[in-house]
Amino acid sequence: MSEDEKKSACCSDHHQCGTDHVHDHSGMKLLPVIGSETAAAGAISMERLSRGAVYRIIGMDCSSCAKSLEKHMKSIAAVQEVSVNFSTGKMQIVQQGLSDEAIVSEVSKAGYAASPLSRGRGQKTEQTDGVGTRLAVISGILLALGFLGSFTSIPEPVLIVCYALSMIVGGYRPARSAFYAIKSGSLDMNVLMSVAAIGAALIGEWLEGATVVWLFAIGNWLQTNSIEKTRDSIRTLMDLAPAEAWVKQGASMVRRPVEDVGVGDVIVVKPGEKVPLDGEILAGVSSVNQAPITGESIPVDKQVGDFVFAGSVNESGSLEVRVTRLVEDTAIAKIIHLVEEAQEKKAPTQAFVDKFAALYTPIVLVLALLVIVFPPLFGWGTWGDWFYKGLELLVVACPCALVISTPVAIVSAIGNAARNGVLIKGGTFLEKAGAITAIAFDKTGTLTVGKPQVSQIVAPSDKEDEVLAIARTIEEHSRHPIAQAILAYANEKKIASLVGQDFRVLVGKGAEATIDGENYFAGKPALFSEKGVSLTAWTDQIESLQQEGNTIVMIGTSQAILGMIAVSDMIRDISVGAIGKLKAAGIDEIVMLTGDNRGTAAKVAKLTGVSRYFAELLPEDKVAAIKKLQQEGKTVAMVGDGINDAPALATADLGIAMGGAGTDTAMETADIVLMADNLEKLPHTVNISRKALQIIQQNIWFSIIVKLVALILIFPGWLTLWLAVLSDTGAALIVILNSMRLLRMKS
Repeated sequence: MSEDEKKSACCSDHHQCGTDHVHDHSGMKLLPVIGSETAAAGAISMERLSRGAVYRIIGMDCSSCAKSLEKHMKSIAAVQEVSVNFSTGKMQIVQQGLSDEAIVSEVSKAGYAASPLSRGRGQKTEQTDGVGTRLAVISGILLALGFLGSFTSIPEPVLIVCYALSMIVGGYRPARSAFYAIKSGSLDMNVLMSVAAIGAALIGEWLEGATVVWLFAIGNWLQTNSIEKTRDSIRTLMDLAPAEAWVKQGASMVRRPVEDVGVGDVIVVKPGEKVPLDGEILAGVSSVNQAPITGESIPVDKQVGDFVFAGSVNESGSLEVRVTRLVEDTAIAKIIHLVEEAQEKKAPTQAFVDKFAALYTPIVLVLALLVIVFPPLFGWGTWGDWFYKGLELLVVACPCALVISTPVAIVSAIGNAARNGVLIKGGTFLEKAGAITAIAFDKTGTLTVGKPQVSQIVAPSDKEDEVLAIARTIEEHSRHPIAQAILAYANEKKIASLVGQDFRVLVGKGAEATIDGENYFAGKPALFSEKGVSLTAWTDQIESLQQEGNTIVMIGTSQAILGMIAVSDMIRDISVGAIGKLKAAGIDEIVMLTGDNRGTAAKVAKLTGVSRYFAELLPEDKVAAIKKLQQEGKTVAMVGDGINDAPALATADLGIAMGGAGTDTAMETADIVLMADNLEKLPHTVNISRKALQIIQQNIWFSIIVKLVALILIFPGWLTLWLAVLSDTGAALIVILNSMRLLRMKS
């Protein structure tokens, strides 16, 4: 029985309900609908994806490349709609009449490589561009021959030919990209570098021109490969799911590609194999490692009726699984899609940097033109000297390192979180997670297990087993959650049931059965009061246990009480550890929100280490509690898993839903989703968000300082053209490598 069905059963069976949840009679798990703008954006992107084709683009090393390619593709008459995203390295296109080959050819004209993505699978594109690599190597060899030849008696025209060939070979593709960028009205790094190289040749600086081209080619190659590694950090998750499945057909099995397996088909997953598609277990019992989906390191026991996810590993028994989702709709496919969408969304810092770069580039370009023209007119040096300084300014004008300082860090951080079972829905939420100063938790199902367990048996020491045996006998015929808790406890203690008969449910009060000719009852204290049984000797204990949040089940006859069983919602084992780690991360304000009484709240707060609690809350009261925390100047995250948490989740600065691995609603609507139904990954989320903010700040300041130093060094004549290129590509590479540290951050 699902957790929500158990909660619903509270309304119709014989025990009182002691938990603070909203009853869900639909039998479905209800999750908060928050972040509607994010959900809407996701729906639009999904619609575009379904209408058009998606291509992986290789060779983009900053966002201006994506803009240039997008403008070029829009200039083609057959293209109706196109979107190129630098962060994910993908192009989505809606067009009529163009084949894949034609589209790949058009992308190639703009200087990039493209390959179509197959349906539902994370096809991993080669990270290296073979042609570009070979051209860079040949260009470098020609440059080296020219440079070494300058120390010999080789005639200068021969050296110039070597340098010119080096420039042509290494600069062919950037020049072609520059042509299409200018044609489409863009001004990217390819344009600036091409102008700088040609200008160097015009003033006779052949060595510098060839060096500029070669350094630019090498820098591009290193940047592209580094960025592709961050992009592939998530796409490789899809490779965990096998390409084929064993499909059951009658008494035989057929090996079939996962793309050809439909919903309702029965597949067989043998021990040691990976699960190829999401589905429900029809036969078999096993232990399944689902770390790629939920980040849980410990395998989960699975049996008939449980769900398994594509990419998880069947560790022991053979399973027959009824497929519930097509390959493109599996949980792992949706995680990858949603993560890539999240990586596309600009964080506030990134939006600011882009605006700054948009102003910075034209300003420096105008300054370069002024430097070339005005000083020589006033006789402050030769035209050649100032033309050279203008070329250096052109190179410095490209804020490549600054523009990629934020997106690469965000891609890396979101990718790391996803591999650890945390789905962060965009750069905005990543930044918010790093800035939170208080976290509010719903109690039931979040800090606690969300289902009742036996916490104590009150009876004479020599009668405990007898009381438990009688309780088990009466409760064996009930499906109520509290009855199931008593049965589970009896099984754990190896207490067998007695021979009983005449089982009867006393609606809203309890249940009874005849054992050895005597009528025994299990139920509320009120049941025994009605029968005239004195509770005087038990009153203090009943009140004490109820104040601590226990539900009391009395066991006895119509003449006397034999004992009582206290049942409560138990604290999750990992809650205490998670809260301790959050405090260690510097979040001192850990708040619990609950509808339970103050006694229960105080007990749970003490056991979990919560620093503050609000008790006896209705859903609207939880909103007021969140607002109170915000009015105190705190940035608040709310963690919950139920529909009664939705208003508070929406009010908080950051809404975090739990247990979204099998739930589309959670993955589509929450700001952050903990894929497993526990809190163990929340401290990692906070830590990686803070680390990402720290790295973004490092990248931005480093990029700005490098540019300022380069600008200052131009006018005394200390900066050469090739050093300007090296400062730009070198800074970009350092920024990328610094961001990639987030990929290796451990949970």
